Amino acid sequence: MQLIAHYSVNDYPAFKAAFDADAEDRGANGLSLLQLWRENAGSAWALFSVSDARAARAYLEGAAGVFNSQAGVTAASHHFVETA
Repeated sequence: MQLIAHYSVNDYPAFKAAFDADAEDRGANGLSLLQLWRENAGSAWALFSVSDARAARAYLEGAAGVFNSQAGVTAASHHFVETA
């Protein structure tokens, strides 16, 4: 299972610094970054491998909110997907 995330951000460099600092917390919650893309100055996409869907969902419903506020995320969407 994988997770595709989209982030709308105020300041990409600040987002990226906070994103990198949050790697350990994401990893402890079943998410491993496979790729991060910058669409433009206010938009980023991430692809994660999910090893624990329950922990990942709990992270997205809780701790990710703290990350979003620290990283200047104005909107985020997350989609769990599987290879068809």
